[in-house]
Amino acid sequence: MPNLGVPELLIIAVLLVLLFGARRLPDAARSLGRSMRIFKSEVKEMHKDDETPQAITQNNSQTAQAQPNLTQNTSDYRDTL
Repeated sequence: MPNLGVPELLIIAVLLVLLFGARRLPDAARSLGRSMRIFKSEVKEMHKDDETPQAITQNNSQTAQAQPNLTQNTSDYRDTL
């Protein structure tokens, strides 16, 4: 891809102003900025959602190891009756 220098960037800027008009460019830039912010926040939420199930499964496995197996205890209790 060729390098864009200052003259090329100026030509592109002039073309944008001619195509969209001076009034529309700030609104378009503002809308683009909002869209990027929304996209960024959604990506962060997706990463947070991906991390949460791993933490839950780790916590569940730790609590399962800490609690005694109740099914074995009830069978012993029934045998004594």
